[in-house]
Amino acid sequence: MRWLFAPVPKGRIAAFRTVVYSFVALDLTVFTPWVRSHANTPAELYQPLLIGRLLHLPTPGPALVWTVFWLLLALSLAAATGRAPRALGWAVFALYFEWMIIAMSYGKVDHDRVGLLVALAVLPTAGLARHGATEMSEKGGWALRVTQIAVICTYFLAAIAKLRFGGIDWLTSAVLAQAIIRRGTWLADHIAVVPGLLIAAQFGIILFELLSPLIFAVPQKWRNWGVAFFYSFHLMTFSMITISFAPHLVAMTSFLPLEKVRPIAWLRHRTATRPAVAESGG
Repeated sequence: MRWLFAPVPKGRIAAFRTVVYSFVALDLTVFTPWVRSHANTPAELYQPLLIGRLLHLPTPGPALVWTVFWLLLALSLAAATGRAPRALGWAVFALYFEWMIIAMSYGKVDHDRVGLLVALAVLPTAGLARHGATEMSEKGGWALRVTQIAVICTYFLAAIAKLRFGGIDWLTSAVLAQAIIRRGTWLADHIAVVPGLLIAAQFGIILFELLSPLIFAVPQKWRNWGVAFFYSFHLMTFSMITISFAPHLVAMTSFLPLEKVRPIAWLRHRTATRPAVAESGG
């Protein structure tokens, strides 16, 4: 329980909240604008996910899609300020949850949003938090820890799914080669011609995903390097087959000391020191 509720500075929660809710707005407008096209998708193509069937959610249409879009855009930007964290947080979670059901109920379900959805579900419980605050919070620590667990489960369960559906033959299959043929970049085309490299990469991917839970066992000073490796893995993935995993990368900032990154305070400091420097120089 001490590990699960390990306290973190409230400033970290405030920063994480701003990052997550700002991304929701970007996701609506930049990363997945195609979801809005479901407003005009024929109703017979809608095959709701299990949770959508259990909750008897309505079939998406223009009124539903655009209402969710505009409400979610406005409320996520408001929530990014840190005001009314419970009311705005629960509203954003409910709307984004419905947005994901609308997005993923037409035949394709992305697994890069598990960590983000969990973050949206637990952030309302973290309470008030101010940027730069050093006061420690167990509630905030729990919210970050649960998000971290969801991030690591994304890796570990991805390996289980590969082995479950592809079997041990997945390791020596042409999965990466097929991905490169379909959407490979210039870099991938040059790497793919190296004999045996793609097979070695597939072994490496499975090994990395299965061992990802060890990030919780290593000392903190090495954990940051582990998280940096996670990010480098996705950078390489994007550079080769242009898959970004942006929601997952946002959720993974739960591992980082975000309270140390304060761009507004930095800008205020810069603008406050410039006149003093100019005056002393004159």
